[in-house]
Amino acid sequence: MTIKQDLLNLFNTKFANYKGIDVNIFGLPVFKNKNSKSIKNAYYSLCDEGYLSTEDKNIILTKKGQKYLKDKLLSQKIFEFSYPQNAPKNLLVMYDIPEDKKPERDWFRRHLHKFGYIMIQRSVWVGPSPLPKEFMDYVKKIGLKDNLKTFKLEKGYDGR
Repeated sequence: MTIKQDLLNLFNTKFANYKGIDVNIFGLPVFKNKNSKSIKNAYYSLCDEGYLSTEDKNIILTKKGQKYLKDKLLSQKIFEFSYPQNAPKNLLVMYDIPEDKKPERDWFRRHLHKFGYIMIQRSVWVGPSPLPKEFMDYVKKIGLKDNLKTFKLEKGYDGR
């Protein structure tokens, strides 16, 4: 085998697993289950959509690509907070988060569930109050605050 073949094999050989993704010795993802045509199509699609560009044979993440990644990473933040098991469900949360913010909407829904909220109707949840301040500050930071309303209930919701 030539040095070129050895290097190419290094690029396509799993060396480790980083955050659930197989990576090669250089830390680059290994796409074992994807054919090269699919990878090329995805690359050209990212270029056509303005997320990647090439300069002097280098692949560059554009400003649009950087913004996209920043926005998506923001929506992945995790808050650890727990209410007592018997905390009254006295806060009603209603939201209407648009389809173009689907990752943020899913993130928001996961956190409501993690905080002990239950869905009583689509986009209507009830649970203990108040929602953590850090969580609400973050909701405002990622632009969801205007898409939700909260109402304090006079007495706790018991599901009947």
